[in-house]
Amino acid sequence: MKPVGIIGLGEYLPKRVLTNRDLEKMVDTTDEWITTRTGIKERRLVSENEATSDLAINSAKEALKDAKLEPKDLDLIIVATVTPDMQFPSVSCLVQKALGAKKAACFDISAACAGFIYGIVTAQQFILSGLYKNILVIGAEVLSSITDWQDRSTCVLFGDGAGAVVVSKVKRGGILSTYLGSNGDMADLLLVPGGGSRNPASHQTIDKRMHYIKMRGNELFKYAVICMTEAVEIALKRAKLTTRDIDCLIPHQANLRIIQAVAKRLNLDEKKVYLNIHKYGNISSASTATALCEAVKEKVIKRGDIVVLDAFGAGLVWGACVIEW
Repeated sequence: MKPVGIIGLGEYLPKRVLTNRDLEKMVDTTDEWITTRTGIKERRLVSENEATSDLAINSAKEALKDAKLEPKDLDLIIVATVTPDMQFPSVSCLVQKALGAKKAACFDISAACAGFIYGIVTAQQFILSGLYKNILVIGAEVLSSITDWQDRSTCVLFGDGAGAVVVSKVKRGGILSTYLGSNGDMADLLLVPGGGSRNPASHQTIDKRMHYIKMRGNELFKYAVICMTEAVEIALKRAKLTTRDIDCLIPHQANLRIIQAVAKRLNLDEKKVYLNIHKYGNISSASTATALCEAVKEKVIKRGDIVVLDAFGAGLVWGACVIEW
C-alpha cells in the first residue's frame, strides 16, 4: 500500500495589517508588553467584504495549483474552522461551490486550533480505507469576528488567515504517524459562550459580550505545554523516531513562550522550530497550516526531512503528525 502524504500547499492572508502600535491606540497596552509576553508584533485582519470561506477558497486554489490538480479531481473537502460564515451550510460546501468541485463530498471540523491536524488525520484514514483518492484539507479562520476588542488580555492575540493542503497517496515518505488527544473536563478554559443552543443570541447575551472569546490564559498555558510535548513524544514513538530525528517542528503559533517551553521539554534546538507568530499571531486552525506552507516556500523544509506538526486548542484538544517530506 502506498503511503499517504501532502502533494500541494497554499495559504491566504488578508492584506490588512494590525500592529501592536495600532492596538496601543485601542486598548491599554504597549508594544513591549505584547511582544514580551506573546512574541506577536502584528496580525492580519479581513476586509469588510471578506469571510472565512473567502480565505479558504483562495488558499484552496493555491494548494490545487501546487498539486497540479483540477477541482474535478477532488473527492472530499474538509474545512477546519471555529468561525464559519454562518451556522450552516458548512464552509466546505461554499468552497466546493466556488471551486466547482462537484464530485467532492464536504464537511467541516470544529477542533479549534488543532483542527488542521485533525483534518489531516481524517483525510489520511479516508484514503487508507480506499474510499477517496484526493482530499483538500483547509484550516481557515476569521478570529477577529469573535475577538473582544475591549479585552486587552485577548485582543492582542488573534488574527485571520487560511492554509490548505491536498492529501493523497505518495510514492515515498508521507505521513509516518499521528496522535490525537482531548480533555473535555477543561472545556471552560477557552470558549465562546454565546450564540449556540446553550445561550442563543439575545439582547442579554450581547450585553454580556458572550459572543466573544473568553480565555483563562494562565491555566491554559500550563496544559498547552504539557499536551503539546506529550503529543510530539507519542507521535514520534509510533513512528519509531526520537526528537533527534526532527528536522523541523511546526507548532501551533499561539504564544512564543509556550513554543519555547515545548522545545525545551523536548530538548529540541530552537533553530529547528519554525515561527511566524510575529507576523500573524494566533489564527487557530490556520496557524499550523500557514506555517507549514511558508516553511516549505522558504525551503526551511527539504525533501526527506522529518517534519512534525503539533497543535493544541479549545476543547481541550491537541494532536501531532509526523511526516517524512
